[in-house]
Amino acid sequence: MKRLSTLLIAASASLALAACGSGSPSGSTVESEAAGGAEGLTEVRVGAIPIGDVAPIHLGKAQGFFEDEGLDLVIENTTGGAVAVPGVVSGDFDFAFGNTVSLMVARDQGLDLKYVANGTTTVGGSDGDFAGVVVAEDSDIQDATDLQGKTVSSNNLANIGDTSVRSAVDKAGGDGSTLEFVEVAFPDALAAVENGQVDAALILEPFLTPAVQSGARVVSWPYAETHPDLDIGGYFTTTEKIEQEPELVGKFTAAMKKSMEYAQENPDEVREIIGTYTKTDKALLEEITLPRFVPEFHRDAAQALGEAALKYGTISKAPDLDALLPAEGQ
Repeated sequence: MKRLSTLLIAASASLALAACGSGSPSGSTVESEAAGGAEGLTEVRVGAIPIGDVAPIHLGKAQGFFEDEGLDLVIENTTGGAVAVPGVVSGDFDFAFGNTVSLMVARDQGLDLKYVANGTTTVGGSDGDFAGVVVAEDSDIQDATDLQGKTVSSNNLANIGDTSVRSAVDKAGGDGSTLEFVEVAFPDALAAVENGQVDAALILEPFLTPAVQSGARVVSWPYAETHPDLDIGGYFTTTEKIEQEPELVGKFTAAMKKSMEYAQENPDEVREIIGTYTKTDKALLEEITLPRFVPEFHRDAAQALGEAALKYGTISKAPDLDALLPAEGQ
């Protein structure tokens, strides 16, 4: 297999190192308005990992959707759920972006968190997605069932990555429990396949496209195979904030809905805005597969993901979707 292309090297320079991952604060903000918000606006602070998934909120800010709702939006970089969740609980963030399994785990551990807006959804097709399990070009692994008994990397363990891959193997007629997972960051995942550290690797954009261009083969689209309408993550806050500041939550939700709809209708602008808050190569941005941006959550998809997370011990009890997700139609 050819070594990583220069596009992958450029992509790995991006801040998008651990979608749905964990870590410590970046110490930087994407936007830095004065405390208290711009004149006549209410400041709202949102923690968001700088990856393609959060393009709508950046695009919505640029389009003025949050100002239209009377909000002075401040987007702060995080490195994933280990920063976003405590940031929301402590009140450092009013809202934050987090993946669905991370929120299920947080609620399973007694944290009263709830989504208020969707963020990103699988493309849902068998021909491609923004997340794929790749193997070496000469690997004997041909499809998801061949992953049985193999070692697979994911950027975090006991999270949406390994849960969805196991689910995809199950749905293909195999046994997802036989897979062994190791933690490898997305920028390093292809090298782990190439040097034999793992048999296969879950890789997300913007690393997936250059990995395939380097000769890797995709043998599973785990998000789409778990459910064709699987929501990967969204924006959450505490139930207490929802109850105590319904007007603020309503304004934020309305602005996010406009942002999601605009992003879905304007993919070229999505690609352009990603380049403003990551260092992803412009040429690569034009080639990567974008997720779908759907304002409302798909409950049947969340149900399927929750069942898989429970089956494999990621959570101890079935998630209460009424407590986790906004009411249908909101």
